[in-house]
Amino acid sequence: MKKQVPTHVPEMPAGDQDPTAAERKRDHIELAFRSQVERGMLDSRFYYEPLLGGHPQGEPWPAFSFLGKAMRAPLWVSSMTGGTEMARIINQNLARACGEFGLGMGLGSCRSLLYSDETLADFAVRPFMGPDSPLYANLGIAQLDDLLVRGEWGRIPLLLSKLDADGLIIHVNPFQEWLQPEGDRFRRSPLETIEELLDRLPGLSYIVKEVGQGMGPASLRALMQLPLTAIDFAASGGTNFAKLELLRATPEQQLLHAPLAHIGHSPEEMVAFVNQLTVELGSRVKCSSFIISGGVRDFLDGYYLIGKIKHPAIYGQASGLLRHARGSYADLRTFVAAQLDGLALARAYLHIRE
Repeated sequence: MKKQVPTHVPEMPAGDQDPTAAERKRDHIELAFRSQVERGMLDSRFYYEPLLGGHPQGEPWPAFSFLGKAMRAPLWVSSMTGGTEMARIINQNLARACGEFGLGMGLGSCRSLLYSDETLADFAVRPFMGPDSPLYANLGIAQLDDLLVRGEWGRIPLLLSKLDADGLIIHVNPFQEWLQPEGDRFRRSPLETIEELLDRLPGLSYIVKEVGQGMGPASLRALMQLPLTAIDFAASGGTNFAKLELLRATPEQQLLHAPLAHIGHSPEEMVAFVNQLTVELGSRVKCSSFIISGGVRDFLDGYYLIGKIKHPAIYGQASGLLRHARGSYADLRTFVAAQLDGLALARAYLHIRE
């Protein structure tokens, strides 16, 4: 029997029609030649596994505990600024983002608050971020040494109280202080100051960080054996405060000290240091939480680095967030949401190469 060929083809249901198809296909044709990727440009840090997951839905990252607080994304707002009207706007915008997206935040240097509340409004961001996100105050090692020498370490818990902060970031910055025209001079090693502070005020939560050049293995070895809450890399590759101060110096000083700005360690190198030290130190490790910052350009860098380190870790950003925090909150919110969407997509489809 001859097979009957249908003479009527049913129309596509209205719900299946795509009114954007023609325009989209036209875009594809026009943009195809601009979308070529050179082989040398491929990111070799990941295996791309497109078959093993669905598109992210809901929260971009599973909630987790870090620094004793609940976080909903592994992103830390690295310490920035204070003491100006612009700083107030920046800090408040950043704090709102922390509260909305479940991030953590370190304040810029709170030195001005030790003896006066004149700039308190620039730093008092807890009401903008809510009680659940981690918030840390920040003092330089030179200021802490002065407080210890004067017997005034009691000002530190008062500072944390007025800011409703969860703990204190100790920033260690010998190159910055040396190059800063108004800089302090260290009477003893930062490690000695930190150890005395831990003895004087053992009940507080502490994070130790550098300010843009990172730390070598001997410094990390010492810190990992102290009862700190976390270590913040502040590695080379992001904002380098020694270089920043060098730009404020005279042309003669800039020429003389310029090589110092190129000293430091990348976040990848510091991750390798920490992983090796973990094996070497074994049970002597007392601090095992890390904030990987410095040169973290985007969510792919962050996803890779926190995946490579063999400890609980989040990643920190400063300049990228700062660029979007100076104006309206809407601009910052759009930027943070896009970063977290990218992080969720990476988690769904990218496996980190060993």
